[in-house]
Amino acid sequence: MTDPAAYLPILQTGRWFAQLPPAFAQPLIAMALVRQLQPGEVLFLRGDAPCGLYAVVRGAISISGTGGRADEARAALLTRLEPPHWFGEISVFDGSARTHDAHAAEASTLLHVPHQRLQQWLQDHPVYWRALALLLTDKLRTAFVAMEELALLPAPQRLARRLVLMAEGYGQFMVPGQSRRVIGISQEQLSLMLAISRQTTNQILKDLQARQLLRVHRGEVEIVDLDGLRAACS
Repeated sequence: MTDPAAYLPILQTGRWFAQLPPAFAQPLIAMALVRQLQPGEVLFLRGDAPCGLYAVVRGAISISGTGGRADEARAALLTRLEPPHWFGEISVFDGSARTHDAHAAEASTLLHVPHQRLQQWLQDHPVYWRALALLLTDKLRTAFVAMEELALLPAPQRLARRLVLMAEGYGQFMVPGQSRRVIGISQEQLSLMLAISRQTTNQILKDLQARQLLRVHRGEVEIVDLDGLRAACS
């Protein structure tokens, strides 16, 4: 589908977009372009110029980064974004370069609101900057919680907590209690996301599976008991 409006039912399942004033939501869709990405295809890289705002309407986007000396560089997977997530708003606000890499984790469809088009519209309608800021503050809250968990929680609790967050769409679903039963993520990706070894990740997942809280499949984690998994976070 090449008409951005065709994806409105998916976007409406997201809390941020569903709560936008129609006077902002409608122009946002009118400005959008549909982008198709193949698995592994680059959307943007750290240091790239601002290119706009995006919404995932099919598939998944991995946000990642690397650090350390060139000969010892290490990769970190920050998050995996699935429908109906919007992202890219940091550069919309400050006009600075992209802070991380974004790749298609699988075949994906995005809505792309180009940077200059959005900037011009917001210049003409500045009252809607606050609505866009709410998208940014949601991400900040999640980032602060993740930082706290990294400092305070042992690996088993951090892993269980991350799976719960992903199942609940990082709190972005419009309907309270809505969740995903299957999370498309591998053990290697989970270990990169949580900065723990793959062996430790495997051991934790085996324990959670033995407790009948989840099932591990190739490239996927199936949540069997979400309430039980929440309890495992504490």
